[in-house]
Amino acid sequence: MDEDVRSGEAAAARLAGGGLLAEVLDVADPRAWTALDAGVRSWGWYRARDLPDRAWVEGRVRQIRKPAEGKDRGLLRLARRRPEPVRAEEPVESWLALALCHPDGRTREAALALAAEHPALVPLVVVRAADWAGPVREAARELLRECLDVDTAVSLAPLILRVGRRERGTYGVELLGEVLRRAPRGMFDSLFGHPDRGLRRFVYRVAVEESFLSPARLARTAARDDDVVVQNLCAEAALAAVREGGDGEDVLEALLGARNPRVRSAGVTALRRAGRAERAAEFLIDRSAVVRACARYVVRQSGAEPLRRYRELCADAGDPALPPGAAIGLAECGERGDAELLYPLLTHPAPTVRARAVAGLRTLDVTDTERLRPLLDDPAPGVVREATLALLPSAALLPEAWLAERLAPGRSRPVRVAAFRLLEARGGVVRLRAAVRLLDDPDGKLRARAARSARAWYPAAALRADAEADELLARARRLLRSGC
Repeated sequence: MDEDVRSGEAAAARLAGGGLLAEVLDVADPRAWTALDAGVRSWGWYRARDLPDRAWVEGRVRQIRKPAEGKDRGLLRLARRRPEPVRAEEPVESWLALALCHPDGRTREAALALAAEHPALVPLVVVRAADWAGPVREAARELLRECLDVDTAVSLAPLILRVGRRERGTYGVELLGEVLRRAPRGMFDSLFGHPDRGLRRFVYRVAVEESFLSPARLARTAARDDDVVVQNLCAEAALAAVREGGDGEDVLEALLGARNPRVRSAGVTALRRAGRAERAAEFLIDRSAVVRACARYVVRQSGAEPLRRYRELCADAGDPALPPGAAIGLAECGERGDAELLYPLLTHPAPTVRARAVAGLRTLDVTDTERLRPLLDDPAPGVVREATLALLPSAALLPEAWLAERLAPGRSRPVRVAAFRLLEARGGVVRLRAAVRLLDDPDGKLRARAARSARAWYPAAALRADAEADELLARARRLLRSGC
């Protein structure tokens, strides 16, 4: 926010100095307009003389139209001084933009009478439609309703949605929805691929509310779209349509094949209502925990026991096609005794199975330090990470010298990081010793981590008179001062 205000202040200064609006602002960026609005207010409080005042605005109004009854007369009768003549070389559009953002609400209201004559300033009408001053807000809303057609709504939609997050910004969002609902279906459909994520979400919400899309298309969108909000919105709408009597076959197939786990889980849960609960067994070994949990629920509701299936799969530790989800799924619903089925999987040829087996042992809170130690040298980084997490609570049981060997530069980076994490977890002088060893390491990230550890190290009472700790601390300070 502070950065936006600073950029807006800079833009205000350039506009006040005669800069052209298109040269000063990125007019296609909604943030540029809201930043200008905030920047003019901030800059204008101490540079008010450089801003166009209300009299200048009213002078422009008199040039364009005669004072008439009603609203214009109400604006003009408030003039405090006679306006100066308008020079041809004045940057009218730039100054009017400043007037629309002026700290004085009466100046903003007067400037709205001219905004319709300058289409480039309609974005500031959108901003003023959420103004905190009632008269300004009402005038801007009336003007916005008059000038907002389908084409204008599409170009202004990102700004309208951005301003819509403000306390008084809902009017513009509601008006945008009204206009888009009247848009030709072809133009409406083209907005589904709009690059602005906020607009795409809004368009899909309107489409769902108006039932513009079939359940099958909603399901395909949920399966393919890369936006999580759109995925969830379309998945829920598709399932709701199926519950109301639509054809559910295509919907379920699309949801079950989705990449997003929340969408897949929605499809799995819907299997029970569709009378196809037996198919949920396929998803007991899904790569996502939420999908596995939904599958177990549906399987149990159908009268089967998922734990039995998991035990059958993990019993054959030599099966090269064993799915990784079977190991972690067994742990998620199993008992501590099931660890005996997971230990043989620590040597499985597939690294993902080995990693899930370690994660499963950690889930069961059954970790045999001696069995897990060899996995710190595993060639798969994922297995090393899981083994490290499992061994951290038992780091004190691991030999310091054995871990220190794995800090050597010749070891792979995942192994070195794992060894340092475990030595650091031991605390005391062991942690300081490991940190000092890496303070001049060629690996920049590892060196930075060791430096943070050394700076944060503080001796316990038992180590305050320890000679080795004092020597290590002195060495660490020398290395840190030297920039290592």
